[in-house]
Amino acid sequence: MRVVIQRSKKSKVTIDGKINGKIDHGFVILVGFTEGDNEKILDKMINKIINLRIFEDENGKMNKSILDTKGSILSISQFTLYASCTEGRKPSFINALNPATATILYDKFNQKLSEFVSVETGIFGSDMKVEIFNDGPVTIILDSNEICKNA
Repeated sequence: MRVVIQRSKKSKVTIDGKINGKIDHGFVILVGFTEGDNEKILDKMINKIINLRIFEDENGKMNKSILDTKGSILSISQFTLYASCTEGRKPSFINALNPATATILYDKFNQKLSEFVSVETGIFGSDMKVEIFNDGPVTIILDSNEICKNA
């Protein structure tokens, strides 16, 4: 599982001309899955995301989590996080989890995440237009191969 976290002042996702999800202060997270991902990995990644201290405290230091700041999350499915560009010029997506299984994990991930913070989403597999007002900018990449070695 890979997650790209962008600290956001305000963001939204539009599908077919309609806003499907929007947040003010919080994270936009791009979420991708690969073979072997499971619920144990979801739990560990969620714990890392909600406790990651990348919001500024009263001294201007990145020392607060999304829980501390009562932020929201805009979660966007992103199979292209598993693109391989090692051969030729056209990316291969063979490492991305099949859509049927990835959809189940993505929905479960958002459900579990929403137990801790307010979560807005795109729609898995849709053509989404995502507007991100990046705060900082601050962008963090999490990979379950690094975070969840013993999952």
